[in-house]
Amino acid sequence: MSATIDATAINGWIILDKPLGLTSAQGVAAVKRILRAHGLPVPRIGHGGTLDPLATGVLPIACGEATKLAGRMLDAAKGYEFTVSFGSQTSTLDAEGEVVATSDVRPTAEQITTILAAFIGPIDQVPPAYSALKVNGKRAYALARAGEEVILATRHITVHRLDLVATTPDSATFSCRVSKGTYIRSLARDIAITLGSVGHVTMLRRTQSGPFSLQQAISLDKLAELVQGRTLEQAVLPLMTGLDDIPALAITPEEAAALKQGRKLLGHPASNGTHLASLGSVPVALVEAQSGEVRVLRGFNLD
Repeated sequence: MSATIDATAINGWIILDKPLGLTSAQGVAAVKRILRAHGLPVPRIGHGGTLDPLATGVLPIACGEATKLAGRMLDAAKGYEFTVSFGSQTSTLDAEGEVVATSDVRPTAEQITTILAAFIGPIDQVPPAYSALKVNGKRAYALARAGEEVILATRHITVHRLDLVATTPDSATFSCRVSKGTYIRSLARDIAITLGSVGHVTMLRRTQSGPFSLQQAISLDKLAELVQGRTLEQAVLPLMTGLDDIPALAITPEEAAALKQGRKLLGHPASNGTHLASLGSVPVALVEAQSGEVRVLRGFNLD
């Protein structure tokens, strides 16, 4: 892009290092405001995974055709660093809530290390009462704030990795990689209880979301600087970077035309599974191949 930059032509990802205090939706709104403030039209924009206001870190912002892939980010594994403060549990399981339980127990680093293996692999987890999950059509956090008892069903999640990073006399900081649906606040609660104490999260930072990491993330200030300098392209990752785990499928112009019309490719030699069908370097569609039949999952309107 140059001085004639056109934000409507953005079809890719802006990886935001979400600041403390903003919701994910507010992060999206902030990106839109930055574009508008510098006279740029705003493309379709959405985010690829909710972060609590008290959390910071990787928030994938999908722009243009990449919004068709935002849902895939919800299913992707996530990485986090988080600090658990021992001795008090709050209603929200983070620093925002009221204290609901206390304990004099302060686990040592050795004690913490001993119990980590119990939290690695497939585990059951009860989500926090203060969450966006719905109970009888209402958000759990709305019911909890109204003083109603919230009982949420146990979820099956997977903790791929959980490491102790640092300790103080009253807290411990961890690094983890977890499956979709994992609540770090619940993980912190359960770690503290297993150690014979109680605790809540005082720091939460997402370090990875699917293929995206903090190395690619930029602040809102940096984004504004790039937009103002007409170098927005430095902040936008190609649409295909959100599909790094999907094998490529080279197609012919005739096959590209058929897929763009939503037609299936029959008798195709592609191996079974999901592929990114591309005509040269241009992504045409996310497709599913099965027994010689290739059908479109998500089509892209790219030149």
